Amino acid sequence: MKHSKIGSVMTSEVVSAQYGTPFKEVARRLSDHRVSGLPVIDADDKVVGVISETDLLVREAEAPDPHRPRRRFRPLRMSRAARGDRTKATARTAGQLMSTPPVCVRAENTIAEGARCMARHKVERLPVIDEEDRLVGIVTRRDLLQVFLRADDEIRHEVIEQVLVRTLWLAPQTITIEVRDGVVTFEGKLERRSEIPIVLHMTREIDGVVAVVDKLTFHVDDSHLQPTDQALWGVADDWLRKL
Repeated sequence: MKHSKIGSVMTSEVVSAQYGTPFKEVARRLSDHRVSGLPVIDADDKVVGVISETDLLVREAEAPDPHRPRRRFRPLRMSRAARGDRTKATARTAGQLMSTPPVCVRAENTIAEGARCMARHKVERLPVIDEEDRLVGIVTRRDLLQVFLRADDEIRHEVIEQVLVRTLWLAPQTITIEVRDGVVTFEGKLERRSEIPIVLHMTREIDGVVAVVDKLTFHVDDSHLQPTDQALWGVADDWLRKL
């Protein structure tokens, strides 16, 4: 089953900065191109860090107030985050302002993998790199959400073709499949009980599927069979061992 790749939704023309790019130039690029962040690259186009609007705000928020009396003492120990903010407060270049290490993805990664990466690292954009770790694009949350714009008819066709026909070797009319607003509903009777989790699992992995509603029944309860017995039933049993 094919999944949409990061490369199909990423932006290839990337607004970036180099390590020595001045602070004001970074701010200008963000403003002129109406982007909320950009990658920082080295001389070989390899991503060394990422700058967001938040980083620039930290620079302004943490900058010393010339009218405020200086403190006579400093904390003995500072957290890593606090030290990072202190560095950004006096940043004059992109290299001093950027956050490291950069979180990147590759063009061949699936959209689902990109979404999980964003959620795990709590970021809004990901630089896209090639096999040599060079910058080739950037992908944002908005880009990844395009997968949910797939038409219901397109999703239904893929469910029938990939799940029923190619995996379970079933005729398209075996069960009723309805897709509405990305929600796939199955209704009908399959031959074996073990086929139901296969149908549900594979359908959830299809791009654009929001949820799956199970109204399926079965003719034969084969849940008591051992894996060696199930292997006699056909190609779909490989999926049982993966679930």
